[in-house]
Amino acid sequence: MRFQGTASYVATDDLKLAVNAAIQLQRPLLIKGEPGTGKTMLAEEVASALDMPLLQWHIKSTTKAQQGLYEYDAVSRLRDSQLGDERVKDIHNYIVKGVLWQAFDSERPVVLLIDEIDKADIEFPNDLLRELDRMEFYVYETRQLVRARHRPVVMITSNNEKELPDAFLRRCFFHYIKFPDKDTMQAIVDVHFPNLKKTLVKEALESFFQMRELPGLKKKPSTSELLDWLKLLMVEDIDGDALKERDPTKLIPPLHGALLKNEQDVHLFERLAFLARREGTTSARPGQ
Repeated sequence: MRFQGTASYVATDDLKLAVNAAIQLQRPLLIKGEPGTGKTMLAEEVASALDMPLLQWHIKSTTKAQQGLYEYDAVSRLRDSQLGDERVKDIHNYIVKGVLWQAFDSERPVVLLIDEIDKADIEFPNDLLRELDRMEFYVYETRQLVRARHRPVVMITSNNEKELPDAFLRRCFFHYIKFPDKDTMQAIVDVHFPNLKKTLVKEALESFFQMRELPGLKKKPSTSELLDWLKLLMVEDIDGDALKERDPTKLIPPLHGALLKNEQDVHLFERLAFLARREGTTSARPGQ
Protein backbone atom coordinates (compact mmCIF):
# COMPACT_ATOMS: atom_id res chain seq x y z
CA MET A 1 0.00 0.00 0.00
CA ARG A 2 1.89 3.03 -1.28
CA PHE A 3 0.67 6.48 -2.20
CA GLN A 4 2.19 7.81 -5.42
CA GLY A 5 -0.06 10.82 -5.93
CA THR A 6 -2.95 11.11 -8.36
CA ALA A 7 -3.67 12.79 -11.66
CA SER A 8 -5.81 15.41 -9.91
CA TYR A 9 -3.53 16.18 -6.95
CA VAL A 10 0.05 17.41 -7.19
CA ALA A 11 1.90 15.83 -4.28
CA THR A 12 5.54 16.69 -3.67
CA ASP A 13 8.04 13.90 -3.03
CA ASP A 14 8.32 14.74 0.67
CA LEU A 15 4.54 14.67 1.07
CA LYS A 16 4.29 11.25 -0.59
CA LEU A 17 7.12 10.07 1.65
CA ALA A 18 5.25 11.29 4.75
CA VAL A 19 2.01 9.53 3.76
CA ASN A 20 3.78 6.24 3.13
CA ALA A 21 5.83 6.52 6.33
CA ALA A 22 2.67 6.99 8.41
CA ILE A 23 1.10 3.96 6.73
CA GLN A 24 4.16 1.82 7.41
CA LEU A 25 4.44 2.95 11.03
CA GLN A 26 0.68 2.56 11.51
CA ARG A 27 0.53 5.98 13.11
CA PRO A 28 -1.81 8.91 12.47
CA LEU A 29 -0.45 11.38 9.93
CA LEU A 30 -0.70 14.92 11.32
CA ILE A 31 -0.78 17.44 8.48
CA LYS A 32 -0.28 21.15 9.08
CA GLY A 33 -0.04 24.03 6.65
CA GLU A 34 -1.66 27.28 5.59
CA PRO A 35 -5.42 27.13 4.94
CA GLY A 36 -6.06 26.31 1.30
CA THR A 37 -2.93 24.19 0.74
CA GLY A 38 -4.89 20.98 0.14
CA LYS A 39 -4.72 19.27 3.54
CA THR A 40 -8.30 17.99 3.49
CA MET A 41 -8.10 17.12 -0.20
CA LEU A 42 -5.02 15.00 0.51
CA ALA A 43 -7.10 12.50 2.51
CA GLU A 44 -9.61 12.28 -0.34
CA GLU A 45 -6.85 11.63 -2.85
CA VAL A 46 -5.11 9.05 -0.65
CA ALA A 47 -8.40 7.16 -0.27
CA SER A 48 -8.95 7.29 -4.03
CA ALA A 49 -5.38 6.21 -4.88
CA LEU A 50 -5.42 3.30 -2.41
CA ASP A 51 -8.99 2.31 -3.36
CA MET A 52 -10.20 2.65 0.22
CA PRO A 53 -13.43 4.13 1.59
CA LEU A 54 -13.11 7.57 3.16
CA LEU A 55 -14.73 8.48 6.49
CA GLN A 56 -14.60 12.15 7.48
CA TRP A 57 -14.97 13.72 10.91
CA HIS A 58 -15.06 17.51 10.60
CA ILE A 59 -14.25 19.03 13.98
CA LYS A 60 -16.03 22.10 15.38
CA SER A 61 -15.41 24.14 18.51
CA THR A 62 -18.20 22.22 20.27
CA THR A 63 -17.09 18.73 19.18
CA LYS A 64 -16.30 16.23 21.94
CA ALA A 65 -14.12 13.15 21.53
CA GLN A 66 -16.93 10.93 22.76
CA GLN A 67 -18.99 11.85 19.68
CA GLY A 68 -16.41 10.14 17.49
CA LEU A 69 -16.89 6.89 19.41
CA TYR A 70 -20.61 6.76 20.10
CA GLU A 71 -23.49 8.64 21.70
CA TYR A 72 -26.24 7.28 23.93
CA ASP A 73 -29.59 8.76 22.85
CA ALA A 74 -31.30 8.88 26.23
CA VAL A 75 -33.92 11.38 25.05
CA SER A 76 -35.25 9.05 22.34
CA ARG A 77 -35.33 6.16 24.80
CA LEU A 78 -37.34 8.21 27.30
CA ARG A 79 -39.78 9.25 24.59
CA ASP A 80 -40.21 5.66 23.39
CA SER A 81 -40.79 4.46 26.94
CA GLN A 82 -43.58 6.99 27.33
CA LEU A 83 -45.11 5.72 24.08
CA GLY A 84 -44.80 2.09 25.11
CA ASP A 85 -42.42 1.23 22.27
CA GLU A 86 -40.93 -2.30 22.57
CA ARG A 87 -37.55 -1.01 21.30
CA VAL A 88 -36.95 0.58 24.69
CA LYS A 89 -36.12 -2.83 26.21
CA ASP A 90 -32.89 -3.08 24.22
CA ILE A 91 -30.39 -0.30 24.93
CA HIS A 92 -28.49 -1.16 21.73
CA ASN A 93 -31.27 0.60 19.81
CA TYR A 94 -30.18 3.91 21.34
CA ILE A 95 -26.44 3.69 20.79
CA VAL A 96 -25.45 5.89 17.83
CA LYS A 97 -22.14 4.88 16.27
CA GLY A 98 -19.60 7.64 15.75
CA VAL A 99 -17.11 7.95 12.90
CA LEU A 100 -14.36 6.09 14.78
CA TRP A 101 -16.68 3.19 15.54
CA GLN A 102 -17.68 3.05 11.86
CA ALA A 103 -14.01 2.98 10.88
CA PHE A 104 -13.23 0.24 13.43
CA ASP A 105 -16.25 -1.80 12.35
CA SER A 106 -15.63 -1.57 8.61
CA GLU A 107 -15.15 -4.87 6.79
CA ARG A 108 -12.28 -3.35 4.81
CA PRO A 109 -9.56 -0.83 5.74
CA VAL A 110 -10.62 2.80 5.45
CA VAL A 111 -9.00 6.23 5.39
CA LEU A 112 -10.20 8.16 8.43
CA LEU A 113 -9.93 11.95 8.22
CA ILE A 114 -10.10 13.98 11.45
CA ASP A 115 -10.30 17.45 9.95
CA GLU A 116 -9.14 20.64 11.73
CA ILE A 117 -8.51 19.02 15.10
CA ASP A 118 -7.23 22.32 16.49
CA LYS A 119 -10.74 23.80 16.41
CA ALA A 120 -11.83 21.67 19.35
CA ASP A 121 -11.10 22.06 23.05
CA ILE A 122 -7.46 21.60 24.09
CA GLU A 123 -8.33 18.30 25.82
CA PHE A 124 -9.90 16.84 22.67
CA PRO A 125 -6.69 15.26 21.26
CA ASN A 126 -5.75 13.76 24.64
CA ASP A 127 -9.21 12.21 24.95
CA LEU A 128 -8.51 10.20 21.78
CA LEU A 129 -5.01 8.97 22.72
CA ARG A 130 -6.00 5.49 23.87
CA GLU A 131 -8.49 4.89 21.05
CA LEU A 132 -6.06 5.90 18.30
CA ASP A 133 -3.16 4.09 19.94
CA ARG A 134 -4.78 0.77 20.86
CA MET A 135 -7.55 0.84 18.24
CA GLU A 136 -10.24 -0.10 20.75
CA PHE A 137 -12.71 1.45 23.16
CA TYR A 138 -15.31 0.35 25.69
CA VAL A 139 -19.08 1.00 25.47
CA TYR A 140 -20.18 1.26 29.09
CA GLU A 141 -23.91 1.23 28.38
CA THR A 142 -23.74 -2.16 26.62
CA ARG A 143 -20.59 -3.46 28.36
CA GLN A 144 -19.04 -4.05 24.95
CA LEU A 145 -15.41 -3.77 23.87
CA VAL A 146 -15.12 -2.49 20.30
CA ARG A 147 -11.88 -3.44 18.52
CA ALA A 148 -10.87 -2.36 15.04
CA ARG A 149 -11.16 -5.12 12.46
CA HIS A 150 -8.53 -3.34 10.38
CA ARG A 151 -6.32 -0.44 11.42
CA PRO A 152 -7.52 2.58 9.44
CA VAL A 153 -5.18 5.04 7.76
CA VAL A 154 -5.73 8.00 10.08
CA MET A 155 -5.08 11.48 8.70
CA ILE A 156 -5.42 14.53 10.95
CA THR A 157 -5.32 18.14 9.76
CA SER A 158 -4.56 21.28 11.77
CA ASN A 159 -4.45 24.97 10.88
CA ASN A 160 -2.29 25.76 13.92
CA GLU A 161 -5.06 27.70 15.66
CA LYS A 162 -3.83 26.25 18.95
CA GLU A 163 -0.97 24.06 20.12
CA LEU A 164 -1.59 20.31 20.34
CA PRO A 165 -0.54 18.32 23.46
CA ASP A 166 2.92 16.74 23.44
CA ALA A 167 1.50 13.31 24.33
CA PHE A 168 -0.67 13.46 21.23
CA LEU A 169 2.15 14.68 18.98
CA ARG A 170 4.39 11.80 20.08
CA ARG A 171 1.89 9.33 18.63
CA CYS A 172 1.71 11.00 15.21
CA PHE A 173 3.91 11.22 12.14
CA PHE A 174 4.11 14.93 11.36
CA HIS A 175 4.33 16.74 8.05
CA TYR A 176 4.05 20.45 7.26
CA ILE A 177 2.83 21.27 3.76
CA LYS A 178 4.95 24.18 2.61
CA PHE A 179 3.30 26.77 0.44
CA PRO A 180 3.95 25.77 -3.20
CA ASP A 181 6.77 27.51 -5.05
CA LYS A 182 6.13 28.87 -8.54
CA ASP A 183 7.00 25.63 -10.33
CA THR A 184 4.75 23.53 -8.09
CA MET A 185 1.97 26.09 -8.36
CA GLN A 186 2.32 26.00 -12.13
CA ALA A 187 1.86 22.22 -12.01
CA ILE A 188 -1.22 22.60 -9.79
CA VAL A 189 -2.75 25.12 -12.19
CA ASP A 190 -2.01 22.88 -15.16
CA VAL A 191 -3.87 20.01 -13.46
CA HIS A 192 -6.98 22.11 -12.87
CA PHE A 193 -6.87 24.24 -16.05
CA PRO A 194 -4.91 22.29 -18.69
CA ASN A 195 -6.15 24.47 -21.57
CA LEU A 196 -5.53 27.86 -20.00
CA LYS A 197 -3.44 30.27 -22.07
CA LYS A 198 0.21 30.26 -21.02
CA THR A 199 0.36 34.07 -21.01
CA LEU A 200 -2.58 34.36 -18.63
CA VAL A 201 -1.16 31.75 -16.26
CA LYS A 202 2.27 33.39 -16.28
CA GLU A 203 0.96 36.86 -15.51
CA ALA A 204 -1.60 35.59 -12.98
CA LEU A 205 1.10 33.73 -11.07
CA GLU A 206 3.33 36.79 -11.16
CA SER A 207 0.57 38.98 -9.70
CA PHE A 208 -0.39 36.31 -7.17
CA PHE A 209 3.10 35.85 -5.73
CA GLN A 210 3.73 39.61 -5.70
CA MET A 211 0.56 40.00 -3.67
CA ARG A 212 1.64 37.30 -1.18
CA GLU A 213 5.00 39.03 -0.66
CA LEU A 214 3.42 42.39 0.15
CA PRO A 215 4.42 43.48 3.70
CA GLY A 216 1.51 44.02 6.08
CA LEU A 217 -0.97 41.75 4.31
CA LYS A 218 -3.32 40.33 6.97
CA LYS A 219 -4.38 37.24 5.01
CA LYS A 220 -2.23 36.00 2.18
CA PRO A 221 -4.21 34.46 -0.69
CA SER A 222 -4.03 30.65 -0.83
CA THR A 223 -3.86 28.04 -3.57
CA SER A 224 -7.61 27.51 -3.61
CA GLU A 225 -8.18 31.25 -3.94
CA LEU A 226 -5.76 31.43 -6.86
CA LEU A 227 -7.73 28.70 -8.63
CA ASP A 228 -10.98 30.58 -8.00
CA TRP A 229 -9.41 33.74 -9.40
CA LEU A 230 -8.19 32.00 -12.54
CA LYS A 231 -11.66 30.54 -13.08
CA LEU A 232 -13.18 34.02 -12.88
CA LEU A 233 -10.55 35.46 -15.23
CA MET A 234 -11.53 32.83 -17.79
CA VAL A 235 -15.26 33.46 -17.37
CA GLU A 236 -14.78 37.22 -17.76
CA ASP A 237 -12.39 36.66 -20.69
CA ILE A 238 -9.60 38.71 -19.10
CA ASP A 239 -6.32 37.99 -20.83
CA GLY A 240 -2.72 38.12 -19.71
CA ASP A 241 -2.16 41.59 -21.16
CA ALA A 242 -4.63 43.06 -18.67
CA LEU A 243 -2.57 41.57 -15.83
CA LYS A 244 0.80 42.39 -17.39
CA GLU A 245 0.34 46.09 -16.79
CA ARG A 246 2.55 47.03 -13.85
CA ASP A 247 1.12 50.51 -13.34
CA PRO A 248 1.71 51.20 -9.60
CA THR A 249 -1.46 53.32 -9.48
CA LYS A 250 -3.49 50.22 -10.40
CA LEU A 251 -2.11 47.78 -7.88
CA ILE A 252 -5.36 45.99 -7.21
CA PRO A 253 -5.83 43.27 -9.85
CA PRO A 254 -9.18 42.69 -11.57
CA LEU A 255 -11.65 40.52 -9.64
CA HIS A 256 -9.48 40.89 -6.54
CA GLY A 257 -12.39 39.77 -4.34
CA ALA A 258 -11.36 36.19 -5.06
CA LEU A 259 -7.92 36.88 -3.54
CA LEU A 260 -8.40 39.56 -0.87
CA LYS A 261 -10.81 38.52 1.85
CA ASN A 262 -10.91 41.46 4.25
CA GLU A 263 -11.20 45.22 4.06
CA GLN A 264 -7.82 45.86 5.74
CA ASP A 265 -5.96 44.23 2.85
CA VAL A 266 -8.05 46.08 0.25
CA HIS A 267 -7.32 49.37 2.05
CA LEU A 268 -3.62 48.49 2.09
CA PHE A 269 -3.61 48.12 -1.69
CA GLU A 270 -5.61 51.32 -2.13
CA ARG A 271 -3.17 53.21 0.10
CA LEU A 272 -0.19 51.93 -1.88
CA ALA A 273 -1.89 53.02 -5.08
CA PHE A 274 -2.55 56.46 -3.56
CA LEU A 275 1.09 56.83 -2.50
CA ALA A 276 2.25 55.75 -5.96
CA ARG A 277 -0.03 58.34 -7.59
CA ARG A 278 1.24 61.08 -5.25
CA GLU A 279 4.86 60.19 -6.00
CA GLY A 280 4.08 60.27 -9.70
CA THR A 281 2.44 63.69 -9.41
CA THR A 282 5.34 65.10 -7.38
CA SER A 283 7.99 63.84 -9.79
CA ALA A 284 6.08 65.32 -12.74
CA ARG A 285 6.14 68.88 -11.34
CA PRO A 286 8.47 71.41 -13.05
CA GLY A 287 11.84 71.74 -11.38
CA GLN A 288 11.60 68.32 -9.70
